[in-house]
Amino acid sequence: MSSATQHSARAPLPEGKGAGPVPTTQGQGDAAPRRSTLRDPYFDNAKYLAILLVVLGHVWPTVIEGSRATRGMYMFVYTFHMPVFILISGYLSRSYTGRPDQLKRLLTGVAVPYVVFEVAYTLFTRWGTDSHRPFSLLHPTYLMWFLIALFVWRLTTPFWRVVRWPVATSLAIAGLASITPAIGGALDLTRVLQLLPYFVMGLCMKPEYFAFLRRRPVRIASVAVFAVSVPLFYWLAPTFFLNWFYRSRSVQEMGVGVGRGLFLIGLLFLCTLVLTAAFLSLVPGSRRWFTVLGAGTICGYVLHGFLIRGATYLGVFEHYPWLSTPVGRVAVSLTALAAITLLCTPPVRRLLKWVTEPEMAWAFRKETATAGRV
Repeated sequence: MSSATQHSARAPLPEGKGAGPVPTTQGQGDAAPRRSTLRDPYFDNAKYLAILLVVLGHVWPTVIEGSRATRGMYMFVYTFHMPVFILISGYLSRSYTGRPDQLKRLLTGVAVPYVVFEVAYTLFTRWGTDSHRPFSLLHPTYLMWFLIALFVWRLTTPFWRVVRWPVATSLAIAGLASITPAIGGALDLTRVLQLLPYFVMGLCMKPEYFAFLRRRPVRIASVAVFAVSVPLFYWLAPTFFLNWFYRSRSVQEMGVGVGRGLFLIGLLFLCTLVLTAAFLSLVPGSRRWFTVLGAGTICGYVLHGFLIRGATYLGVFEHYPWLSTPVGRVAVSLTALAAITLLCTPPVRRLLKWVTEPEMAWAFRKETATAGRV
């Protein structure tokens, strides 16, 4: 085996030594000085490649009408793109115990960006729709649901560390959430609970699990999985209800009985696990030209919604109907990929650091900063 292959196939670094998930920059358990020097390129690569799928999943609905292929690819991407982020977020939250310094980083790295961009998206929605959307931290706007979800999931991490069967317990909670219409929309709790198992599975994963996924036979199988999945979703595209992929409604709200609904939820869960594993298997483990962009995925995540919603509000897709032709859809997709790549670059990250990675020393007691190092 060549030295390059050996490096690529190595196991990811242990907890706290990899690149953090969207929207944090690093594992929550490390002391601050170590966070910038021990990034594992595998996780940065995974985050960048996953954010490409996120932006495609958000831009394709603008040109999906009349295209079975686009609808099929949309379903394919929506099956696993956010579970990938969530699982990595869980894996890199394993050292979270609720220490004061960790709570500080949770507040500054997740809660503060959520509040700032929730206000920004609310005002942007008011401008674009000429309506008075009420401001509410309990009802996330557009893609802001992920920040509040990550805040909730990470706060519960100490609980999952002491539960005997954490994955089974999270699956039971997700199942109950999928058949309980009364949960309502506060904090997008239905989606938070239905996606919870992926975070808990990430918490339970070990470096050797990722090493197994990156073995050659598994990677070959992953290529086969993708090769089969794409035509399968193309076949299902005309008949499958898209709301199943959003995990934001109960089965009753989608017009399905509890028994059949739980069966379909379980089937989708298994499909998501397979595709998530296949994606993670194919992520390169060595440093590439795009590795540095993985550290800026929070910027790409919170900003790309303004571009897509802005184009919609300005009527771009209505004024230029050729964008809904096959050539137009390719052009829209490539433009979206180029835009998200630009938004993840280091200059943008530095520009937004005041809100995505604020120090806010004035807001915390001095002993908080050193509590995790004694």
